[in-house]
Amino acid sequence: MGFDTKKSAGGTLAALDQRARDIFREVVERYLRDGEPVGSRTLSRDGKTGLSAASIRNTLSDLAAMGLLDAPHISAGRIPTHAGLRLFVDGLLQIGDLDAGEQHNIDARMREAGSSIEEALTEVSSLLSGLAGGAGLVLAPTHEAALRHVEFVPLSARETLAVLVYEDGQVENRLMNTPAGVLPAALHEAGNYLSARLKGRTLAQAQAQIKEEISQHNSALDAASERLVAQGLAEWSGESASEERTLIVRGRSNLLNAVEAAEDLERIRQLFDDLERKKDMISLMDHAQAAQGVKIFIGAETSLFSLSGSSLIVAPYMNSKQRVIGALGVIGPTRINYARVIPMIDYTARAIGLTLDRLGKDKR
Repeated sequence: MGFDTKKSAGGTLAALDQRARDIFREVVERYLRDGEPVGSRTLSRDGKTGLSAASIRNTLSDLAAMGLLDAPHISAGRIPTHAGLRLFVDGLLQIGDLDAGEQHNIDARMREAGSSIEEALTEVSSLLSGLAGGAGLVLAPTHEAALRHVEFVPLSARETLAVLVYEDGQVENRLMNTPAGVLPAALHEAGNYLSARLKGRTLAQAQAQIKEEISQHNSALDAASERLVAQGLAEWSGESASEERTLIVRGRSNLLNAVEAAEDLERIRQLFDDLERKKDMISLMDHAQAAQGVKIFIGAETSLFSLSGSSLIVAPYMNSKQRVIGALGVIGPTRINYARVIPMIDYTARAIGLTLDRLGKDKR
């Protein structure tokens, strides 16, 4: 099982003596369980620490001074800050394997996930939402089959249709703005050039070589054709490509179950706004695809969640060739059940990879 978490926790933990660690762990675990501030009297009354309320209060003050705990109200107990949650997750959280019953449930849902990749991904999003109690997110795979042929078709003086034919038989039509000065002959020349460079390769595999040839003017293309090729590469792999990618979100209503006060409702409203910022959310999920296992984003340490105070637990999923093709995860309040959700995300990522391979073979 792979869990990719930041390793900066070691230095901060080393600054805590055993008493501080025990009290800090107890505060965080209680907060994650109950969602309520934890006070010194409560900890002393339970007797787990064997310390007086005054001694515990002093330690809580020290932890607050380190930026690990905060008091939401005067005379209230303490809750972990986002930095405190990060320290707990990275240095103190004990993560086990998903139990056999939940593994069986996920496997069964994947077997019944439908006959198409789209249905399977939607089922995964709903599955994660139901099991984890947050909103389930799935970033659909990009289409990265090898190309067979590229052709540019003039539609008007201002618009060109790029036709991308893949070796697996799929065809994509991309509408482009025609660069100034591009004549029909240049369109034909650019199409032949790209077909020769891309045949049998994915766009990602050939992109560096093509850009290098154009920048060094070694492409044997005229200036107009070079502009067309450069524009095509930018549009097919840049922001416009990200905007076309599918982000499946299920279970927004589950987030309302955590609402206990007016400020909670405002945070959830802000989280809904975050989920509508598709490009930013896809960028965050893409960042997680480079991780070796589960990656965790907690609250204000990520600008996207600075207002909503949310946590995102996400993992990449791979195909049979062990190539990362997408990402999935759960988003919810920062007091999400990390110990349960982390192994769930990890296991589901492996399960959907196997399912997509099966559906791909069935399709062929």
